[in-house]
Amino acid sequence: MSRRPAIAITCGEPAGIGPEIAIRAAWDLRSQINGVLIGDSAFLSMTAADIDASIRLTAVSLQAVRNSGLPDFPAGQIAVIDCPLAAHVVPGTLDARNGRAVLDTLDIAIECALQRRVEAIVTAPLQKSTINDAGVPFTGHTEYLAEKTGTPQVVMMLAGGTPPLRVALATTHLALKDVSAAIGFDSLMRTLDIIHHDLKTKFGLTSPRILVTGLNPHAGEGGYLGREEIDVITPVIHAARAKGIDATGPYPADTLFQPKYLQQADCVLAMYHDQGLPVLKFASFGRGVNITLGLPIIRTSVDHGTALDLAAKGIGHADHGSMMEAIGIAAQMAKSAQSLPSARPATPLSVSS
Repeated sequence: MSRRPAIAITCGEPAGIGPEIAIRAAWDLRSQINGVLIGDSAFLSMTAADIDASIRLTAVSLQAVRNSGLPDFPAGQIAVIDCPLAAHVVPGTLDARNGRAVLDTLDIAIECALQRRVEAIVTAPLQKSTINDAGVPFTGHTEYLAEKTGTPQVVMMLAGGTPPLRVALATTHLALKDVSAAIGFDSLMRTLDIIHHDLKTKFGLTSPRILVTGLNPHAGEGGYLGREEIDVITPVIHAARAKGIDATGPYPADTLFQPKYLQQADCVLAMYHDQGLPVLKFASFGRGVNITLGLPIIRTSVDHGTALDLAAKGIGHADHGSMMEAIGIAAQMAKSAQSLPSARPATPLSVSS
């Protein structure tokens, strides 16, 4: 059997469903990945015991991982890097005192990935307000990962469904009135460069095919419904094709998402959040995966939030399907990246069972 890829899994907001879905998914996939949970080890052990008494979590120190890599535990164990919480967790109830610890789990995962001690990170949902209430300005996972890795531009892509549908976004969390101004030649060109590069290096697609939507209804109707397609999007597509990127369009978004087009594509680039994601989430909600392209590391996440209301009901109400998919895609991406000549594998530390 091939070596299991080392995957760091942050447990997110402790009062939400993140710890439960992280433990369940890591345990269910233990034969496929060498997973390490990052969170409060005592709290995670109690949660694991409530889920299934047979789950075995084994603490490993961050310093040991720094020195020697992630221990290559047998499939009957899951490693945990301890990141202590400051306050007792009440499921469903946010506590700002734990905000910094939540951010610490992300810092540990980033460090391990940058140092190639793990091959990918998967993030459970966190609560932005808790971190901000703890006195740390925070806008989201994606922005934080970009800042900490020194990445000038990243691209959000969601994937899900069978066959897989991948939708990347030219803009993300912007008011609709600001989208047009945010779509410039240079930024859109960089977005296509990132998508093309990561589909090749992280997904193993030798000649990725990208369909590009227009911004306006009917892709601008020849300029009668807007000129963004004429002035920006079409010139970018032509420039991308001149560089060897297989990008086509712009297509009207209302007719693009159908099999006769999608079966010829590896990814759709939509111009704004609610243009592309409703279709993706309709096709795969609860099983979708959020992927950050452009980073020097592999990062995936679930397609949902902290679900505090479900956490308040106790163990057993959360669906860990999206976390399973996020870990599975991260593992596939890690294997694709490892097949490249320049890839450096994480250094495992063998331990006895």
